[in-house]
Amino acid sequence: AEESKRFHVLAELTRLRRAACHPRLVAPEFKLAGAKLEQLLELVQELKENHHRALVFSQFTDYLAIVREAFDAHGVSYQYLDGSTSIKAREIAVREFQNGSGDVFLLSLKAGGVGLNLTAADYVIHLDPWWNPAVEQQATDRAHRIGQTRPVTVYKLVVKGSIEEQILSLHGAKRELVDSVLGEQEMSQPISVEELVGLLQG
Repeated sequence: AEESKRFHVLAELTRLRRAACHPRLVAPEFKLAGAKLEQLLELVQELKENHHRALVFSQFTDYLAIVREAFDAHGVSYQYLDGSTSIKAREIAVREFQNGSGDVFLLSLKAGGVGLNLTAADYVIHLDPWWNPAVEQQATDRAHRIGQTRPVTVYKLVVKGSIEEQILSLHGAKRELVDSVLGEQEMSQPISVEELVGLLQG
């Protein structure tokens, strides 16, 4: 019963998180750009003008597809990889980006979070917060590898008053717990149903 309850709450939270990313993810008939996407486009254009390059992470590949559409329409060049990208295609995309091809590297959080060296970027943009801040940190570290000569700036695009703010507050509480008990290791306990329901209640 506990697992079933947890599953249903998580499903509802995921729907809310997807809506915060872009309304089209929960209402396909929605035609407007979405506030977060507009903010991302503004930010990327500004970075381009100032000769910066960025890694852009999301957990949702269908959201990344919407971002790709917008980049194509606005002349933003990019490399891309997600969990379905072949090893060879990954290697090519990483090499191309490191050699200067692409204003942005779009990555799904889990696929792009480990094992990549992407020091050609000096900005990291997280489009949606993940439950476990350690996963986000691993992704951010792609730009912090050996060979990085510039400071790396990290942005998190968060919709005010949304589930995303609740997740960030959970990060704070969990981070204190993790730091005191486990040091830098990942959380040993999954988020409880009570914590999940708390997110829904705000």
